[in-house]
Amino acid sequence: MRFPIWQVDAFASRLFGGNPAAIVPLQRWLPEATMQAIAAENNLAETAFFVPQGDDYAIRWFTPVQEVPLCGHATLASGWVVLNKLDVDRQEVTFHSKSGPLRVLRGEARRLALDLPSIPPGLAARNPQLVATLGAPPRELFEGFQWLAVYESEAEVRALKPDFPGLASLPLHAVIASARGTDCDFVSRFFVPSAGINEDPATGSAHSRLVPYWARVLGKSRLHARQISARGAEFWCEIKGDRVILEGEVAPYLEGTIEV
Repeated sequence: MRFPIWQVDAFASRLFGGNPAAIVPLQRWLPEATMQAIAAENNLAETAFFVPQGDDYAIRWFTPVQEVPLCGHATLASGWVVLNKLDVDRQEVTFHSKSGPLRVLRGEARRLALDLPSIPPGLAARNPQLVATLGAPPRELFEGFQWLAVYESEAEVRALKPDFPGLASLPLHAVIASARGTDCDFVSRFFVPSAGINEDPATGSAHSRLVPYWARVLGKSRLHARQISARGAEFWCEIKGDRVILEGEVAPYLEGTIEV
């Protein structure tokens, strides 16, 4: 069987920035083991698969080692494929997922807008083992599916050198490190070694937690954010009730066919 595939860099204004995602449109779901094998072969942070669902699509995301319940950058990338390759007359597309409906719309200039659920950080917590693996104590720490460690400065976040094997051994999925930015509202880094990715370059799902936190702290509903990974990523964010809107650019890299 042959299937089309695109690889694009999401939340990137230039090629080789942001977060690369592989996108595989399907007419019907493949066996889960086959989709996981394709994701492992691609060896990117996420491979997204989607199938038609009425006028919309159902979507699933896989890292090289597991399926995940929400992935922002691969959803933005999937929206780019639909709006620029599969149905260029559309202005928006909705993907149905384990995390509910996710919309991708044409945004300002060359940007696309991703509509995600707002997930405020969990309860403040203490976790000495986690702090030890991060290498520096945060000002605040919040528990959750993605833990949030808030630092005093962008420089502290940039300087973090996590113990990734130690972090992977802890009973948690991922950790976001964040602080106020020097030339933007806030910065972040995202560590998820439990999913086979030590540091994710650009993480839309993390901003479901970051935007409501920083909107409250900074007292504003529109924010400009950077993910200060080695590749770098940029987000224009807005909180609207129980939703978070992320705008970003997409840089296409590869278009082809896979055979399985």
